[in-house]
Amino acid sequence: MKADRKAVERLIKTARGQLDGILKMIEEDRYCIDISNQISAAEQVLKKANREVLKAHMGSCVAEAIQQNGGEEKLNELFTTLDKLLK
Repeated sequence: MKADRKAVERLIKTARGQLDGILKMIEEDRYCIDISNQISAAEQVLKKANREVLKAHMGSCVAEAIQQNGGEEKLNELFTTLDKLLK
């Protein structure tokens, strides 16, 4: 992985903490909107982590593949990933 490992780890650990908090809220039968808001917050942290990973991938793996052999396979892989994210 070419992304800033510490930054991505921090984000993933934050999301894990949020998920643990959401589970506790569910167990405590907390208000639905509060739970939904926390789920949205966890999703945003995970999206940010994914952006960091993909940004580094494009700047290293994809760029290197383009320089070496045109990078068609890496670009197709990236497009497939982006299609999944944008659904």
